[in-house]
Amino acid sequence: MPGCKPVRFGRKRALPSCPNPLFLLWLTELRDEAKEKGLKIQYTYQKAINSLNKYPLPLKNAKEAKILKNFGDGICKILDDKLQRHYRQNGPNASIHSLPKGAPPPGRTNNNNNSSSSSNNSNTLAPSRKRNDAGKDRGGDAGTKKKKKRDYVPLQRSGGYAVLLTLYRQQQIPGSKGYMFKMELQSEAQPLCDKSFSVPDLGSKYTAWSSVSTLIQKNLLMKTHNPARYSLTDEGLALAERLESVEKERRNVPVEDRRGAAGPAGPADQEEDAVVDLTASDDDEEEEERESLSERATGETQSSDYAGGLSLLGKTQVTMATSRKPNRDCLLPGTYDVILCVDFIETTGGSHYRKQELVKELRRNGVGFDVRKLNVGDFLWVAREKVAPVPGQLRAPAGRELVLDYIIERKRMDDLCGSIIDGRFREQKFRLKRCGLRRPIYLVEGSSSSAAHLSLPEATLQQAIVNTQVVDGFFVKRVQDVRESAAYLTVMTRYLSKLYQNRTLVCRSRELEGDVPSDEEERGNPSCSLISFAEFNHGAVKNKCQTVREVFARQLMQISGLSGDKAAAILEQYGTPHSLLAAYEKCGSESEKEKLLSCIRYGKLKRNLGPALSRTVYQLYCTPGALT
Repeated sequence: MPGCKPVRFGRKRALPSCPNPLFLLWLTELRDEAKEKGLKIQYTYQKAINSLNKYPLPLKNAKEAKILKNFGDGICKILDDKLQRHYRQNGPNASIHSLPKGAPPPGRTNNNNNSSSSSNNSNTLAPSRKRNDAGKDRGGDAGTKKKKKRDYVPLQRSGGYAVLLTLYRQQQIPGSKGYMFKMELQSEAQPLCDKSFSVPDLGSKYTAWSSVSTLIQKNLLMKTHNPARYSLTDEGLALAERLESVEKERRNVPVEDRRGAAGPAGPADQEEDAVVDLTASDDDEEEEERESLSERATGETQSSDYAGGLSLLGKTQVTMATSRKPNRDCLLPGTYDVILCVDFIETTGGSHYRKQELVKELRRNGVGFDVRKLNVGDFLWVAREKVAPVPGQLRAPAGRELVLDYIIERKRMDDLCGSIIDGRFREQKFRLKRCGLRRPIYLVEGSSSSAAHLSLPEATLQQAIVNTQVVDGFFVKRVQDVRESAAYLTVMTRYLSKLYQNRTLVCRSRELEGDVPSDEEERGNPSCSLISFAEFNHGAVKNKCQTVREVFARQLMQISGLSGDKAAAILEQYGTPHSLLAAYEKCGSESEKEKLLSCIRYGKLKRNLGPALSRTVYQLYCTPGALT
């Protein structure tokens, strides 16, 4: 149809220039200067440039710019100083809405596609690289290629690098289980990493283990089960295989070739699949987009240096890691203090006067203590590493803490009576036995006269105290009041400080080594193989996700007369209800099923469970319908 007007799909209009070109010029100079120095404040200047470009009105001074986004006191003060210098050089009536002669005109990126406009724009102050890229995508040359997204590769000898290599090497072992626990993974990966997996660097709160969350987000690592099991995904396995191949090539390169500087890379060396860029940043994709061309060139140079040999920075990091590796998991004599840890429940709630009296007595006795949340027990002691304060920081960085093998559960007579009635008494003793500390202590506070008006008779309370000492194997200490409790804690703190003062303490993992008594403990000396406070407190969480074995133990302990020792003895033979039911199915007769558990021995005296308790367990798990 010749009479119809041609269809217009859009229009291009010239964008208005910034009404504050002088401020824009100064901000661009500040941004470029920060970028040359590698300072992150360059991104702040870039945001201020974007805000200034969007503002359509002229500004009289920098103070008026505070209404704009990303303009703070610091940027406004810098602009004001530059403005005063501009007035001194060009006179008080100099215009600030036009540039001096010879200065490049600031402007926005042009949407024109011809070569002349693109060459002019190379000298303009582009407000944002993202905007330039968007303009190129909309109206750029046909031959312009879209920037390829770079694959994530962890930094050499970083936390993610060490975790990937460790899991990959573990999978290559014939008959491996295909996963690793946290403590096991940290222990195996530490020699491959320059940072510690458990202790943050001075002035930082992050450890090498923090990179595990990035690996999970990038779908390189998979976390399952409780306790957590870590394994590689298909993408993680492919990346780890590439890292391992590059690591083998690096080890095979002679030392002379490592020291020699690499020449210009050929076309084959520039292929992405040929060289793994192990100097890539661990930051997010947004920060990767902010990198300039010079920074990318530097990264390629570092990559080629790594493919040919170790860089100077890598050698320095390896030296630092080697120098601090021997003391990574131990505390030497004189490098730690023994600190009493008090559960916060013992200082808050209930009788405020009585609980504050305990704190006052400890302070009066000069005992160094720390109030914190303890998931089991009321008092314990930790060996805290001495850390020197960092200049310029308000607080000194947190040192490592290892839990000594002594833990105290404090009970007043009325609390003891209540815990026996509601069942907490048995549960608390069971949890104290399983907490990993070998010297549990029951601190019973109150005289016999204080039990006169309680719900249970005094004889029952006394019998419970004796059973705790004789049957359960706890050390029981009787005191009269709060002052005697504080005195006992003071004496114990001083005793433990002297006991451990000349000993080297080694950090162990319950997850890997269990709770087997050490040789020193069998000879009467205190054990110097201790667990960290973080692992202890996490393992003692009351309402954490439980394994089938733990739930089975709690089920068994609900049976009248079946204590924690008896439940533990049953679990040694039959770890799950499925294994117990399978054993019942193998029995030939009904009487054999009822007596299946009767010969299991429990406790220190190795007594039999007996036919009555064995019959009760059989009826509970094998009787169809409701029990009568």
